[in-house]
Amino acid sequence: MRDKFLGFIAEHQLIEKGDSVIVALSGGADSVTLLHLFISIKELYDLKLYAAHINHQIRGEEAQRDVDFVRELCKEWDVPLFYEQANVPEIAKLYGESVELCGRRLRYAFFDRLCNDHGAKVATAHTLSDNTETVLMNLVRGAGVAGLKGIPVRRGSFIRPLLCFERAEIERYCEENGLRYVTDSTNLETVYTRNKIRLEALPALRELNPSLDASVERTARLMRDVDEYLNKISLKELKNCKTTYGYSCEKLLALDKAVLSYALKNILEEEDAPYEFRHIELLTEALQSGGSVDLGRGCRAVCAQGILRIVEDDPQPDDFCVPFPGEYAIPEDTAVVTEPLKTANGNLYKKFTQRAIRCDIITENTVIRHRRAGDTFTDPRRGVTKTVKKLFNELKIPRERRDSILLVADGSRVLYIGEGIGPSKEALVDPERDRKIYTVYRF
Repeated sequence: MRDKFLGFIAEHQLIEKGDSVIVALSGGADSVTLLHLFISIKELYDLKLYAAHINHQIRGEEAQRDVDFVRELCKEWDVPLFYEQANVPEIAKLYGESVELCGRRLRYAFFDRLCNDHGAKVATAHTLSDNTETVLMNLVRGAGVAGLKGIPVRRGSFIRPLLCFERAEIERYCEENGLRYVTDSTNLETVYTRNKIRLEALPALRELNPSLDASVERTARLMRDVDEYLNKISLKELKNCKTTYGYSCEKLLALDKAVLSYALKNILEEEDAPYEFRHIELLTEALQSGGSVDLGRGCRAVCAQGILRIVEDDPQPDDFCVPFPGEYAIPEDTAVVTEPLKTANGNLYKKFTQRAIRCDIITENTVIRHRRAGDTFTDPRRGVTKTVKKLFNELKIPRERRDSILLVADGSRVLYIGEGIGPSKEALVDPERDRKIYTVYRF
């Protein structure tokens, strides 16, 4: 089994000589086997080896039994142990999530901190049998291709060197090597989806196919290839769908359905937006008819004006109004207006004029503020005067962003607008004529 372990590590390049490895040690047969195997190759790879255990405080005395066992085992095997405890039931209740999901979230947060603090990789004891359970569980829940690709051999700093072993091999290894381990009693409770699949569905499926784990892994491997391909294609297509303020609904809808699903997934992940598979379906409908999809945690996907964008439901900013010119630090954006700048012989780059305002147009009533009803702006290119509201509509600036855009105004006459729009016709600098200007940066 050690040779198979080494071969799998080498095949997937999971560790290198001199690595620091933290074994996620629950005390069960799988994790005890993992730690034992790593100890057997510690000198070969010159590893710094640690263990980590988190007490979820779900099983009372039994959980404490696991803590005591893990501490004793690490002391016996001379492996430093990182330990943490968290009241998962209380935290899950506070955040309105399942105990199972909350436990997983806190567990991986603990491991992430250890990775960062010690520059280490975390090895988890997932087996080939765990992979089968995961694929079937996702299938039952109606997952797409991504959900059927199974447990990855590595994800960032996390490695899973036991994914080549079935559970029966693990149990046999423990027996042959006289390894002690503890059993989590909740693994026998069918109230959890995974346990129900393990205890009730899998035995029946293994009667039909004794090589079920290997068969599911072949399918999962194929799904990983499909997933990688669709992901690559969708990222390429998204570049063509990108607009100034989001993504073109029309161009997204022109994509093949499979590619569109991945494109939407990538948009949500890029924006760090929470989502489930059902959100992808709802968003596909919204692309056609408009509207928004509530993603949770104060985040929405909005399809309006032919543009898809992800927005946060933040409160509208307070009305902001300060004299112009001056120097100001403004939350989430910065407006810095310098003292008058002298130009030399009209030597002024054209691009620079889009970040400047003529000095002679400024009065004591000129201010920096957010938009107001009745504001007007004269387009410097066509000389047409229109309301700021109409201008924003034409430019398809998202409605939820309009009230936070800064502008320079004199009464209702707007001289300069942020978001890269620039100065009005009246305020536009003429490099051949103007010798003193105000420069406006970053709004």
